[in-house]
Amino acid sequence: MEMRIGELAALATAICWTVTALAFETASRRVGSVAVNILRLVMALVLLSILGYLRRGMFLPLDASAHSWIWLMASGLVGFVIGDLFLFKAFTVIGSRMSMLVMTLVPPIAAFTGWLLMGETLSLLNLGGMMLTLSGIALVILHKHRASKTTLETIPLKGLLLALGGAAGQAVGLVLSKFGMGDFDPFAATQIRVIAGVAGFSIIISFFRRWLSVQKATSDHKALLLMLVGATFGPFLGVSMSLLAVQNTATGIASTIMAITPILIIPPTLIFFKQKVSWKELAGAVISVCGVALFFI
Repeated sequence: MEMRIGELAALATAICWTVTALAFETASRRVGSVAVNILRLVMALVLLSILGYLRRGMFLPLDASAHSWIWLMASGLVGFVIGDLFLFKAFTVIGSRMSMLVMTLVPPIAAFTGWLLMGETLSLLNLGGMMLTLSGIALVILHKHRASKTTLETIPLKGLLLALGGAAGQAVGLVLSKFGMGDFDPFAATQIRVIAGVAGFSIIISFFRRWLSVQKATSDHKALLLMLVGATFGPFLGVSMSLLAVQNTATGIASTIMAITPILIIPPTLIFFKQKVSWKELAGAVISVCGVALFFI
């Protein structure tokens, strides 16, 4: 089998985001999502700056072209700020399970946007792998959603539109990253995206006067530790791996593999939170893994 750097990086991203999801969920319950959003990016910026100095001799990616700065900054605003704002708001309206089901639209949106912006195409085998993977993910999430005894008729349209906005933000942000990055270093490219994210959230927090809640969050040492873990495996390693993935494979393929976090999160929730796993969830996991395997053929 030939080396699949992009696909392997996407798989590493999904693993990183599994750790991130568990860490940020717990931290958000303690101090709120607003504080977590800004503090995770600040922590990631510090880590990326240190890494940049050790690897490339500069704290900031000053060697990036104007093209890279413009498009990566746009990517950071669209992905980190707009996309996450829509998604976190959707969590409060329709819940995380239904929101994540809508988020399975990220790969097809990314594939379509990649085709429009960069002329990316997928083979029939790739399309089959995408459909199989997303079907397995949907089976897992829908099973949990139905277990909550909620019907589609009771789901607010506003919540679905918010989740769709979150999916579009993440997908378009990923494509803009690839377009702006080119052959540039993925970690340095991530740093530019994070700078844009910090700036965007700072403006929003200032507008809504939420700095006091952010300040209070800094006194919760357990939450800070969780945020540091989440920032390390999220904006620092996870996002950088996602850019390495799209740099070496089609955006639609990378985003599909990265979408299997709901599958990867099953084992830790079973082990650490003692949650029961149904045969439908296991079947969904097997289907998704088979779909991902098609990308490595």
